[in-house]
Amino acid sequence: MIGIVGLGGILGTLLRYYLGQWISTQTTSRGSQFPWGTWVINLSGSLLLGILAGLHTRQAIPDWSWLMIGTGFCGAYTTFSTFGYETITLINKGQKQKAIVYVLTSALLGVTFAWFGSWLASY
Repeated sequence: MIGIVGLGGILGTLLRYYLGQWISTQTTSRGSQFPWGTWVINLSGSLLLGILAGLHTRQAIPDWSWLMIGTGFCGAYTTFSTFGYETITLINKGQKQKAIVYVLTSALLGVTFAWFGSWLASY
């Protein structure tokens, strides 16, 4: 089982890195200093984990896929430490309003996306 979780973790890490870089490049080139990469990744990871949790609760997916995708992939794909770092960076740059928007939308939408994913999985 450790190998399955590890494989999911490797894939989640790689996707987080490359997708985060791509999103950041796209938004920074337009002048945005908002941490869109981490925001999109954390919200999409919350949605995916909600879907998986709903399926796993109904026993609609095997345990190995829950471990690989839910624990390994989503655990490595989403990132709370980067979220904290980027929030502090915004505050230190004097962008307190952006920091507040980032924290509130990440928390509220993260939980909403997880709930929505779980709801989707119930059908």
